[in-house]
Amino acid sequence: MDGIVTSQTASPAITPDAAPLAPRPGSPVSPELHGERRIRSFHPRKGRMSTAQYDALSRSWDGYGIRVDGSRRLDLDAWFGRPDARVVLEIGFGMGDATATMAAAEPERCVLAVDVHTPGHGNLLRRIESDGLDNVRLAEGDAVVLLRDQLEPASLDGLRIFFPDPWPKARHHKRRLIQPEFVALAVSRLRPGATVHCATDWEPYAEQMLEVLGACPELENLHAEYAPRPDWRPVTKFERQGLAKGHVVNDLLFRRV
Repeated sequence: MDGIVTSQTASPAITPDAAPLAPRPGSPVSPELHGERRIRSFHPRKGRMSTAQYDALSRSWDGYGIRVDGSRRLDLDAWFGRPDARVVLEIGFGMGDATATMAAAEPERCVLAVDVHTPGHGNLLRRIESDGLDNVRLAEGDAVVLLRDQLEPASLDGLRIFFPDPWPKARHHKRRLIQPEFVALAVSRLRPGATVHCATDWEPYAEQMLEVLGACPELENLHAEYAPRPDWRPVTKFERQGLAKGHVVNDLLFRRV
């Protein structure tokens, strides 16, 4: 990956039969990054990895993944090996199966997928290997730090946030990702014409998304309110769980003006 302005390090300390995973030493999923303290929209997600996930992580992390450390800007064209790469940032990809399916359907588009769930990184790397995907890269850590410190302004062709944690209790609403400050930061990294696509099965959060995104002067809603569910968006595990509970799924689609 010559030309990428970042550091790439594997983490051999992780084993598939270890106790539930703690944050890696020095990992940016820690609440304090370089002394920074702020409200996070996520918790580090611990879990066991299968042998297949661990093996894929061991084989392919150096080639496809980075830890978010806030130290250097990323050269996305060099990392993806494409001039003027059309990069969509996906925040919170879970186990990565939907991400891999969408990437396979659009080989001309690049996907930078960020999450804090280590087994998900292993599973997505397994899919990258098995499906022969060369248009997916992974980042482990805080998406806010990635956007703020490691992505250039107007460098993204799109932003996807599917089924983020709704933080349903009123005292936790401040932890929701879609807030005016986050949207202003994210929009600054979008090229004109880039799209913002969100989906949630929690109706009060959908209402907040609609309000916050609609209040951003650099964004225009491509629909009167909510967007029809696109056929190309795979049904995720979280979506299936929400539908099983009788929740209504809402998609929102905005464009950077």
